Amino acid sequence: GKQGENIAVDYLRRRGFEIITRNFRKPYGEIDVIAKDPLGAVRFVEVKTVSCEMPGEFVSRETKYGVVPHGTSHRPEDNVHPAKLRKLARVEQVYISAYKIEKWQFDVVTVLLDLPNKVAKAALLEDVIL
Repeated sequence: GKQGENIAVDYLRRRGFEIITRNFRKPYGEIDVIAKDPLGAVRFVEVKTVSCEMPGEFVSRETKYGVVPHGTSHRPEDNVHPAKLRKLARVEQVYISAYKIEKWQFDVVTVLLDLPNKVAKAALLEDVIL
């Protein structure tokens, strides 16, 4: 989790984003990263990380269903499920209201950690519909 978030933050900074805050928490949910993009829009970013313990085998650390069976392809974005989106939307609305944000969107940064090769790959999925 934390390692994936650190990689995601570095990835966003390299793309010109300014990090406003991390782990914005309310009792009913948390937003991993809140950032401002190069055009000034606020981005609410959910970070999803999947690690590879053995060559070619990715296992999610966050899935509620436990370990993904050997040989199964599991993408990080598969962990952004409807219940999670409802919680995120509620936390976003609180932030938007408190800080009077006019231009914003929800994004997901996916991180694939290849532990045996010590390589990480990040991707930005922009403007995900809540």
